[in-house]
Order: sequence, then C-alpha cells, then structure tokens
Amino acid sequence: MRKLLGGFTGLVLVALYAPIAVMVLFSFNESKYSVKWTGFTLDWYRKLADNDLIHQDLWNTLKIAAASTAAATVLGTMAALAARETFRGKRLYTTLVALPVMVPDIVLGISLFAMFRRFEIPLSLGTATIAHTTFNLAYVAVVVSARLQGLDRSIELAAQDLGATPFRAFWKVTLPAILPGVVSGAVLAFTLSFDDFVITYFTTGPGNGTLPMRIYSMVRFAVTPEINAISTVILAASLVLIGVALRISKVPVSGGGR
Repeated sequence: MRKLLGGFTGLVLVALYAPIAVMVLFSFNESKYSVKWTGFTLDWYRKLADNDLIHQDLWNTLKIAAASTAAATVLGTMAALAARETFRGKRLYTTLVALPVMVPDIVLGISLFAMFRRFEIPLSLGTATIAHTTFNLAYVAVVVSARLQGLDRSIELAAQDLGATPFRAFWKVTLPAILPGVVSGAVLAFTLSFDDFVITYFTTGPGNGTLPMRIYSMVRFAVTPEINAISTVILAASLVLIGVALRISKVPVSGGGR
C-alpha cells in the first residue's frame, strides 16, 4: 500500500512539475518555435531585457501588486481581528468577508467595472489597485483568522492586566504571535495580484496594461521562447519571494521586550 501511494504521489509530482521543467528548458531554445530543441542560447533573455513594453507592463504590475498588498494586509488583518470578537451577526460578517474567495473572478471583474462606470470613475491603475485590494483582503483575512484561532488570548489579556494599553498589548503580544500569518497573507495577496488577469482586464484603462495581459496578447499567436523566458523569470522571482517569506515567518511567539 505504501509503495502504491508513493508511486501515485510521484506521478502527481511529475504531472505538476514536468510542464514547468519543459518551459524552463525551452526558454533557452535557439529556435523561435517551442516545438523542437535546436540548440542553447540566451538571446531570448537578452531580447526580454531590451523590451521596453514588457518593462512598462511589469512596472505597472508591480505598482498594483505592491499597493494592493499593503492595503489588503492592513485591512484584512483588521477584519480578522474584528471577527474574533463576539457580536450579533458575526456569522454573516465572516461570510461576507470571505465571500470574494468563493466568487468567480469574472463576476468580481464585471461587478467592479459596473460600479466604476456607475460612479463615472475613469479606469486606471488606481481602479485596478482598488479592485485587487477588494479580493486580496479576503485572502489575508482568512489566513490571519486561521493564525488567530491558535492564539491563546489570555496572554494578551494578561499584558493588559499588567498595565499595558490595548494598543501596546496588541503591538507587543498579539502582532508578534500572528506575524507569520500576516506575512503569509501578504505574500499570497502579492502573488494573486501579480498573477491576476481577469479582474485587471475589466478595471484598467487603455495604456495601463499589466504583464499578465501582455503575456496573454503574446501567447494568442504562438508560445515562443520569449514567453517561456518571461515565465521562467517570474518563476524564479516567486521562489525567491517564497523563500524570503518563509524566513521572515520564523518569528517566536512571544511578547518581546518591555
């Protein structure tokens, strides 16, 4: 039975990572058609480094992702902290906070587009940032709420009994304890924002394209080694980001100094 499960797990891993390995390999393919290996080259990465359109779209993507992640991390953490209190309508509140996680992107995109049109708000990177904050907030709240469930609140109450104000007790006790969850939520929010296409398509105006939109427009014609090179760079950056997040998340659950 153990061998059977091990073999099945191996097949699943191959199915998951073999396409990624092929993509990385063919990003170094000398031929401009990603169907046959003809030789090793770095020309596609050089072309990628000289492509000003991709640079601009990448910059737009990073601006949206950074701004929406910062806002969603703060608001999502606050929403999670509010959800641990006991109040009337708490179940409805937690459901509404987590609802964007379950709603399809196409529905969120169309509804946000309709809202911006209704209030005559011009579509721009700002509206895209608001849209990304809306759905990222839910993911951060869910991750932080899971971390809060394992937190012994008596430690925070003890700090207040010893003279700490509620804010100081939160800053010195609660925040260090939930920081791994906050960091994980922020990384998840940044990744989802960076990767998003559907909602961004509905909420950005002309001339404000993002990297996923650029890749989509390129891949409609053919999957070239340049697209593989872009994807490989994004993959490498994602692995670095995950590594940094894991390192930051190793925070001792303690209240720190006085």
